[in-house]
Order: sequence, then C-alpha cells, then structure tokens
Amino acid sequence: MDFLTIIQIADSALRLATPLLLACLAGLFSERAGIFDIGLEGKILASAFFSAAVAAATGSVWLGLLAGVASSIAFSGVHGLASITFQGNQLISGVALNFFASGITILIGTAWFGLGGRTPSLSGGQRFSPVELPFANAVADVPILGPIYSDLLSGHTILVYVALLMVPLSWFVLYRTRFGLRLRAVGENPAAVDTAGVSVIRLRYAAMLIAGTLCGLAGVYLATGLAAGFVKEMSAGRGYIALAALIFARWRPWHALYATLLFGLLEAIANRYQNIDLGTFVIPVQFMQALPYILTVIILAGFGGTAVAPKAGGQPYVKER
Repeated sequence: MDFLTIIQIADSALRLATPLLLACLAGLFSERAGIFDIGLEGKILASAFFSAAVAAATGSVWLGLLAGVASSIAFSGVHGLASITFQGNQLISGVALNFFASGITILIGTAWFGLGGRTPSLSGGQRFSPVELPFANAVADVPILGPIYSDLLSGHTILVYVALLMVPLSWFVLYRTRFGLRLRAVGENPAAVDTAGVSVIRLRYAAMLIAGTLCGLAGVYLATGLAAGFVKEMSAGRGYIALAALIFARWRPWHALYATLLFGLLEAIANRYQNIDLGTFVIPVQFMQALPYILTVIILAGFGGTAVAPKAGGQPYVKER
C-alpha cells in the first residue's frame, strides 16, 4: 500500500465519519443532560429526506439545510415532549420516532416525487460543493505534507469542517462554561440543580435543541454532501453506530472524534477493498461491509458494561413539592 492510497483511504474515512461525528455529538449533549436519545437514527433520516427534497424542489442547498435541521429539531421536540414533559419512557419514544421517520419519508417522498420514496438526483446549487483550502494547489507537490494538506484536508464540503469545529466547541461548552456545568449536573443529579434554582426542564430542552441541530446537520450532509439525493433508509444504522461510538468515547467530545474516525476508517476500507485475498482464503465482500456493525456489537459487548453513563440518564425528573 503506497502513500497515495493511504491518503485516499484517510480522505474517504473523514467523509464517512462526518455524519457519525455530528450524530455522536448530538447524543453526547442529550445524554449528558440525562436524556437517552435512541431516536438519532430517525432524526438523521428525516433530516436527510427533507434537506434533499427541499433542495430538489427549490434548487437551493441552503434552503434544504434549513428544512433538514428544522425537521430534526421538530423530532427532538417531540422526543423532549414525550420524555421530559410527559415523563415517558425515553427508549420507547426514540424507537417510535425511528419507525415514524422510516415510514413518513417514504410516504411523503412517493407522494411528492413519485420515485418510490427517493428524491431526484441533486446537482449544482442543490448540493454542497467542495471547499478548496488556501494554497492547496501551491503545496500539492511538497513531499508528504503537500498531499496531506491538498488531498486529505482540502476539498471537503463546508459541513465536514463544521463537524470538526464542533468537537473543540462542544468541549469548551461542556467543560468551560456555566451552561455546560449545569448541563452535566442535570445528567448526574437533577435534584441538586433544581435546589440551586436552575430549571431542569429548561436545560434538558436546551440539550434536545442542540442535539436536534447537530443531528440535522448529519442528515443534511448525508443527502447533500456525501450523496446526491435521498434514497430509502439511507441512514443505514448510522444513528445506532453513533450511539455505540458515544459509549466507546465515554461521553467525551475528543474521544467521540477518535471513535467515529475509527468507524469511518473501517467503512472506507470496506468500500475500497471489496474482497481481500489472504492467500489461503478470501475475505468476502459481505464481511467487509459488515465491519462497522461488527465493531458496534463488539463495543457494546466489551465496553457497554464498563462505561459509566450519566447517573440520571433515562430517568424522568419529578420535581418535589
């Protein structure tokens, strides 16, 4: 494997890890506030559909972005209403949203475009274009560093750079601001936060708003950045993989980056090497395609018991009278 091949695989891994990273950070904020968000998958799917549909209908990817993020926030609002206001079971609410998103995207897509649930292919201003970083062409011929900068770091859509920027920003918000301190406290001991005169309900809804926005960006990127339109079930379990990455990352932003890059790398390798000949036997393409999901099971089995989730996670808060 030469250096150029490594750069190409790393470039693909970064692109494939972007929706996982955004969804993982979305789950990070919601679960740090004590809300388990199994509905990440549904929010990604809904956002991907509405962003692609609006972009196809209007010719503007930015209007598609607004529609995708708005749909994800709406799903977060429903999840918040069920689990925070009505104190329902958070896991059931999230799973219900996933089923609802799976059905409603096909139903509206078929009625809107008549293409069996998918949208027309996007082109031009209907999808995000690659962004060339400054001096990318000038340093392309520099050994080692040139290809890393011009081929690996440059040439992505703006949402890839937004996702990478969200990692230090999320760390700063959670660990260096009063809001972040209170948000983490709500996930550990909401009664203490309430005693201090801070609204637990308001903080948890704020976390759901942030989670909806980040998950919306994940779906938008999936349909208008990574792909060129929406197809049936295109989220392909990414919401569940993001939850596994979140557990692997132990609910920390920087660790979430490393975990999602690992999943992206496995998917990139699977896409590039359909069959791997080891001499005595050949690893089939089906196994390569299943690698990210196999890693998900391994992480949940190996790290699920040792990772310590927020203590108040999954528990509705009932204010004492």
